[in-house]
Amino acid sequence: MDGRNFTTSILVNKNTTSAFNAIKDFRAWWSEEIEGNTDQLYESFFYHYQDVHLCRLKLIESIPDQKLVYQVVDNHFSFTTDKTEWIDTKLIFEVTEEGDKTRVFFMHEGLVAEYECYDVCKDAWTSYIQGSLQSLITTGRGKPNPKEGGLNAELVEKWGLQKK
Repeated sequence: MDGRNFTTSILVNKNTTSAFNAIKDFRAWWSEEIEGNTDQLYESFFYHYQDVHLCRLKLIESIPDQKLVYQVVDNHFSFTTDKTEWIDTKLIFEVTEEGDKTRVFFMHEGLVAEYECYDVCKDAWTSYIQGSLQSLITTGRGKPNPKEGGLNAELVEKWGLQKK
């Protein structure tokens, strides 16, 4: 973590194009409950996990095979006092070559330790990036939240939750 923003990264045995294209496919690694285009510059998409977390993100920067930046334009958490903690934060993905591998660096710019959602969000992003996205890039199959609104298996295990 850089002190003010949550960060994590993965190193994969795939090229930058494969990693970049996987990142843009949020349905394949974050959640199947997404409406709208996740890969079109200046377009927004809507994500929700039941009524616990709802947000709208907009792709505001795209440099092919190098960088993607999504801005959170609206957000609602049911489990925090400030329901709008993520608004105006950014999801930043940087893709770089490291020898014959590719590094995917993720920063949730504005997700800070002072936020009430920080611990839950930190755990979730770690699972999605280091688990689901890495799996999507390396095997072609991610571990997103399923369409019916459940959590992916890694988060269920991490939080000790029972599947419905």
